[in-house]
Amino acid sequence: MSNQNLTLRIDPHVHSEDSYDGHEPVELILEHAADIGLDAVVITDHDVMGESLRAAELAPEYGLVGIPGVEVSTAHGHLLAIGVDSMPPHREPYAEAVSWIHDHGGVAIVPHPFQRSRHGVRRKYIPIDGTAASGGKEDVGTEYGSVDAIEVFNAWLFTGYRNRKARRFAAENDVSAVAASDAHTLEYVGRAFTEVTIPDAESITAVTAADVLDALRAGSTSVAGRRAPVPMAARHYTIAAARKSGYYARTGAIRSAAAARWGAVTAASTARVGAVQGAHRIARVASWLR
Repeated sequence: MSNQNLTLRIDPHVHSEDSYDGHEPVELILEHAADIGLDAVVITDHDVMGESLRAAELAPEYGLVGIPGVEVSTAHGHLLAIGVDSMPPHREPYAEAVSWIHDHGGVAIVPHPFQRSRHGVRRKYIPIDGTAASGGKEDVGTEYGSVDAIEVFNAWLFTGYRNRKARRFAAENDVSAVAASDAHTLEYVGRAFTEVTIPDAESITAVTAADVLDALRAGSTSVAGRRAPVPMAARHYTIAAARKSGYYARTGAIRSAAAARWGAVTAASTARVGAVQGAHRIARVASWLR
């Protein structure tokens, strides 16, 4: 049988309700990602990893590749750590955080670069070719590991200017390009995504997180994403709203049933306690009348 390449669609930058500004449970995100044709979605909450690790474990149940991640706050801006299973240190210099991610087997991706209102890193702090400004100083020359990829399309940006600037920066410095939704609500999941090519893979069931990380490091990527036309965006919102309603209806029914069972158990227990207490009172009164 001849070897063949497999192309996967991945949204590498999604927030769950574990982020201070996120809203959705990971089960709903995974279900939605599978339904819209993604092969993996990386939960990258702000400086926490609990739900991301749980999502990576649950992903195969939805036919997805499980990949953990986090959006870490460094001293110079946000940084995506993809494929790590523990929290990078907070508030460290950007280049040092990149080195930590590499030391722990992960991939370092620059999210929404240059957009200071959203904690995007400045150009001088991004380690390229092993060098970057260090510790807030203007001098460049300290040796570090280079970032693995630049987020050249972020679906949350209101204009295309920052995306175009990021695209030029990645091309000028020969760094891999990725696209991501940066979704904080369900309807944004998959609005932008990255296609990665996995060599010698026949099906997604044979693909591991390590395979995806290797493809990102090798630059075997292409980006897909744009601000959707109004009718398309409206359809996306409608589908997401319906899916959320169905999800919460199911979980609500389960919780209601659990609450009903708990109520019945509590009522029965209360009745038994009341009966025992009543018998004691009757016995006490009877003893007084003797």
